[in-house]
Amino acid sequence: MQEPSAPPVSDARENSGPRGEKTDEQLMVAFARGQTDAFNELFQRYSQPLFGFFRRRLDDAAQAEELTQETFLAVLRGSVRYEATALFRTWLYAIGFRILRAHRRKVAFRAMFTGSAPAHREPAAHAHLDEDLLIRDAVRKLDRMDREILLLREFEQLTYAEIAALMGVPINTVRSRLFRARTELRGLLSSPLPVSTTLPPNELTQSEGRA
Repeated sequence: MQEPSAPPVSDARENSGPRGEKTDEQLMVAFARGQTDAFNELFQRYSQPLFGFFRRRLDDAAQAEELTQETFLAVLRGSVRYEATALFRTWLYAIGFRILRAHRRKVAFRAMFTGSAPAHREPAAHAHLDEDLLIRDAVRKLDRMDREILLLREFEQLTYAEIAALMGVPINTVRSRLFRARTELRGLLSSPLPVSTTLPPNELTQSEGRA
């Protein structure tokens, strides 16, 4: 499959590194010219952020790791088509989105024939993860496009212009949907939990008896 072409750079300074450190774009060009160390540097910079990108959208950590590796393989294959006038980060996440959509289609296709439901969320290993799970559940209730825009902005920290290029919408749409997503998420997170989930039934009865 053909990798998506990278959108044009709106401001090259957004992606420049500290003095003396090559930008992502310079590293990608160097790799396309045969410098394998340049790809290693890009992998070091983006392997964890890219894993986080998939992990926030998938329940299975192993699957997120697999799609991360698949994305970097696509970068390897598409390096000859990369143009220095494009932000590497936007190009990378565009590939990630394509791979994520392909994965979701495969999961839905398998479920249609096997009758199996998608895997449930992994149970929290520690109590301190409960808040993260509540946030994840709340984010899942958002409109799909609103959710993606929120994740790209808050977690991947992409600019409005980069998000607009990835989602294929005007920047003003990104701004309005991001505002709506944040507002709705605050409302979901501020909603009180049902009483039955606050205390187990036996504790609830005891607390009522003490009142």
